[in-house]
Amino acid sequence: MIVEIVILAMIAAFLGLRLYSVLGRRPEQNEEPVRRRIEQPDMQGGAQGGARPLAPRLPEVVPAPANRLAPPMPETRDFEPAAEAGIRAIVAADRRFDVGLFMAGARSAYGMVLEAFWKGNRQELEQLCDRAVFEGFAAALDAREAAGETLDARLIRVEEARIVGAELAGSTARVTVRFRSDIATVTRNAQGQVVGGSLHDAIESRDLWTFSRDLTSTDPDWLLDETDEG
Repeated sequence: MIVEIVILAMIAAFLGLRLYSVLGRRPEQNEEPVRRRIEQPDMQGGAQGGARPLAPRLPEVVPAPANRLAPPMPETRDFEPAAEAGIRAIVAADRRFDVGLFMAGARSAYGMVLEAFWKGNRQELEQLCDRAVFEGFAAALDAREAAGETLDARLIRVEEARIVGAELAGSTARVTVRFRSDIATVTRNAQGQVVGGSLHDAIESRDLWTFSRDLTSTDPDWLLDETDEG
């Protein structure tokens, strides 16, 4: 009985070694892997061979170069084609520049500058604008105050904000944004009488504002350095 058990154990060990020699090692160069025989169609047998076609391979993801501005999706494209070359130049010089974040900041700055001008807040205007633009706003405020007029205005909505131009001159980046918005304004004289405008009827305003920043500066803020009608 003991002899039979020993013989059976030897046979089991022998079969285990044979199975390991076939399944537990990599195929030699002249041996075709089992996986390939399953996945590859039988080219000689053709349709009669009953070969299953290969599953389609997923496309490989090729990372874009770090200094390349990947084109946004059409519904989020915030710039005109004419501005793309300038935007790419800015991105190459400052890889932290992001079109979406810039536009969010530009929309915010648009409202802040308008509110500061309407309220006559020179201190805030000076922080948001460069010297030339600030002086233009300050002169308009001086004239309004000299005439004894007050202005009540409201930004109803910004219908459109879109980059229409961009350039890099040396280390200075300049980006021009076209704003199309609805604004309601009322101008009153020194006696409080309405001399122009209405808060009930918003008027469409089209503005071209250019923001600039020295990319070598540690200050991350962009300043409004030019205004025009759009």
